Amino acid sequence: MVAQGKAFVYGNNVDTDVIIPARYLNNSDPAALASHCMEDIDADFVKEVAAGDVIVAGKNFGCGSSREHAPLAIKTAGVSCVIAQTFARIFYRNAINIGLPILECEEAVNEVEKGDELVVDFAAGTITNKTRNKTYQTQPFPPFIQAIIAADGLVGRVKEELS
Repeated sequence: MVAQGKAFVYGNNVDTDVIIPARYLNNSDPAALASHCMEDIDADFVKEVAAGDVIVAGKNFGCGSSREHAPLAIKTAGVSCVIAQTFARIFYRNAINIGLPILECEEAVNEVEKGDELVVDFAAGTITNKTRNKTYQTQPFPPFIQAIIAADGLVGRVKEELS
């Protein structure tokens, strides 16, 4: 499993109300949610993001409410991975549950800049910044999480197990 795309960089404490503002939660359509992803922190995000791009952020990414809408909006917007210094626990679990890969890597967070081209190898736990010709090591996903992500989330994985 590999992801590749340009980096969108944000700071610490990016909460779920910034990822998908509460005023849009009356709609459960993933595409509608994605169309408002990150708009309160980065009005150009949805215009600039392309399939495969990566969000890079500081500490406590996804703090706030426990809504699954936040990782769903990110994933549906085309983001292939979120790399942060740390994640809020409930966001971390929600992201894995819907099949959005997330990694913690302080060194990458401290050095990646907006627009850098990143290649993320989830099995090896490597993040390669092609723009700066630098590779960072993080913990690879254990096989059971790789299986959940490959199945597009926990529901998909359970269906595979039952069939």
